[in-house]
Amino acid sequence: MTQREQMNVVIVGHVDHGKSTLVGRLLADTGSLPEGKLESVKANCKRNAKPFEYAFLLDALKDEQSQGITIDTARSFFKSSKRDYIIIDAPGHIEFLKNMISGAARAEAALLLIDAHEGIKENSRRHGYMMRFLGIKNIAVCVNKMDLVKYDQKVFEQIKADYTKFLTEIDLAPKSFIPIAAFFGDNMISPSENMPWYQGGSVLEVLDSFEKAPSRDLLPFRMPVQDIYKFTEEGDERRIVAGRVETGTINVGDNIVFLPSGKKNRIKSVEYFNGPTRTEAFAGESVGFTYDTEIYIRPGEILCKISEKLPQVSNKFRANIFWMGKQPLIKGKTYKLKITTQQVPVIVADIIHVLNAAELASSQKAHVDRHEVGEIIFETLKPIAFDVVTDIAQTGRFVLVDNYEIAGGGIILAPVFDSDSSLNQQIKKRDYGWERSHITPQLRAQKYQHKSAFIVIAGKIDTGKQRIAKALEEALFNLGKNVYFLGISNRLVLAAEDSKDKTLGKYDALVHLGELAHLMTDAGLILITSITDIDQYELDMLKKLNNPNRTLVVCVGEDTRFAAESIDLALVENEESEAAVKNIVDLLVKAVVLDPEYEI
Repeated sequence: MTQREQMNVVIVGHVDHGKSTLVGRLLADTGSLPEGKLESVKANCKRNAKPFEYAFLLDALKDEQSQGITIDTARSFFKSSKRDYIIIDAPGHIEFLKNMISGAARAEAALLLIDAHEGIKENSRRHGYMMRFLGIKNIAVCVNKMDLVKYDQKVFEQIKADYTKFLTEIDLAPKSFIPIAAFFGDNMISPSENMPWYQGGSVLEVLDSFEKAPSRDLLPFRMPVQDIYKFTEEGDERRIVAGRVETGTINVGDNIVFLPSGKKNRIKSVEYFNGPTRTEAFAGESVGFTYDTEIYIRPGEILCKISEKLPQVSNKFRANIFWMGKQPLIKGKTYKLKITTQQVPVIVADIIHVLNAAELASSQKAHVDRHEVGEIIFETLKPIAFDVVTDIAQTGRFVLVDNYEIAGGGIILAPVFDSDSSLNQQIKKRDYGWERSHITPQLRAQKYQHKSAFIVIAGKIDTGKQRIAKALEEALFNLGKNVYFLGISNRLVLAAEDSKDKTLGKYDALVHLGELAHLMTDAGLILITSITDIDQYELDMLKKLNNPNRTLVVCVGEDTRFAAESIDLALVENEESEAAVKNIVDLLVKAVVLDPEYEI
């Protein structure tokens, strides 16, 4: 049996412009309701002396029935001779824009309703921008309730002209404008006798004319890494990289690359939970993979095929964002970016312009208010992998989190390759305003009998790094050196974490640690810290913040997160304190922090 084609269609429009009525009428006129459903609802209305509405066919939620508004996206199904449709009836009230966006994000086509009697409303413009924002190309504008304006062609043409002008400004071109009276069935599935002046297709005919996007299987392969599983029972040595395949297909033996890290490998096996052995995976499937050689991979990487077009990798990109936060989006502020399985701090580097959809006005300002759209340059703490939304929507859309809430959604328009970062600008600003005394680093070194240094002792949990760090502090203190141990868990460093989530708290902690290291090394001290779970980019950030002062990296145990050239000394896991301290002191002598005569 051949599987019929399916298409997801979202219905959007201002509250009370007739979305639910349109969907109910489509269900009834195409014979898609359960047997007896229409008669049952009509009989119930008669018993309660309540006028029948086609919207009652959809109002399954008690809250919707009591309030008379759609507060979530209701899904319903109907069929034409060509395909099966999944209709997403989205909220029209301004307070439910988040729900509308989440529903519309799954859509391949859209019907945008405007009440002929009320005309174009503020939300009509917002919803138009949301369709552009979500990249939906199959769009028809339905001018509903034509019966209330006596099927007047002039009213229809005026709304069409005004709305087309707005849509042209936001670069959105609907396929059709259709005058309808959904309650009476005018131009729903067949031409209306009440509007002989309209020569276009009915709603059903226009829906059938929409072209379905190519299968996601035909796009380049993308699988955001959700987690890595390691098995140890019964000699099982598999390390499985798991996630959901967003686009493309992959087979055993394919050469792969993880981005943004750039680590390469080859697919050894395809793993399904309690499933049969297979050699391939397709878009939409949640799967796991093993690969030929052991490499360190973290959740958030995107698994791609080397032979295909790869995602962009950058820490800056240009994007459109629709802001729904209670507080404005502010230039220079740090938020949490969630794109695929990646979660990283992101800074609003620049606001190019802001569009107020209600007033059709574009302006330059340093913030984006609620329900406004902005074209923004974003900068992430570390490089991320992404696609331009017009290439692959699944890896080109993102959300921003502010105070634990999703406050905005965006689409990536293009990568930005710019060497000057917000961190560099922060450091330049700091150094420019730094008041220096007449005591030079050389004078401090002569006085203290050692040069300053920031010693980062890094490694995984339970590798002995903190014990080694404290032993090093004690040994140097006994030698008369100005030394201080600061654990990353110190509340001074992590003060900002109390009001932030984990991602932003960690970022703030690292910035504070880097700035504190710069202050203490500038004062001529030897600062020692032990730190867990940082990667190469975060280590580079600490070094950059401490520049031009010396940073030395001691890695305890195997940790493939760091490039070999970044590590000044490697110690074995849980190395005995005395031996570890001697090795670090030898490093300090070699680095000309200490004089050669010191022995531990």
